Amino acid sequence: MNAIAIEYMENHPLTKPAGLSRRLTSLTYDCFLLFAMTMAYGVLLLLGKILVLGVEDASSYAPKALEQWSSMFGLYVLLSSYFILSWRKKGQTLGMKSWRIKLETNEGDAPSPNQCLARCLLAPISLAIGGVGFFWCLLPPSYSCLHDLITSTRVVQVPRDRDS
Repeated sequence: MNAIAIEYMENHPLTKPAGLSRRLTSLTYDCFLLFAMTMAYGVLLLLGKILVLGVEDASSYAPKALEQWSSMFGLYVLLSSYFILSWRKKGQTLGMKSWRIKLETNEGDAPSPNQCLARCLLAPISLAIGGVGFFWCLLPPSYSCLHDLITSTRVVQVPRDRDS
């Protein structure tokens, strides 16, 4: 091989799609962090209710449907923000980093904010329909989940460092 080909291959390693087990295991890791974020969000809601209503009235207060839905929407925004910020910054969440997988566009670039947002909207649907959207990554030729295909993104394995 000539020097140009070697340099190109070192700077553009062949990407291997992340398998279903790596994806789900990294999601499990992320769920621990998401649980902690959910607990912190709940504490903030509780403290806000106590500050507004007082301790005695807060314990007997029953929130209306709109308040409950807005609280759930706020939680969804918080948890989605974790994924969007992580994917935009390095292409990886904490769980993805642990399992050496990365989100990128089909061209190998960092995903756009719109792609990240679309993934946050579509991935729960992929899971909610019996996981069919996730099991899609078991099928050739792209080995991508349904939400990857719709958003023109892919999750790939990150090669080990040569020094380690």
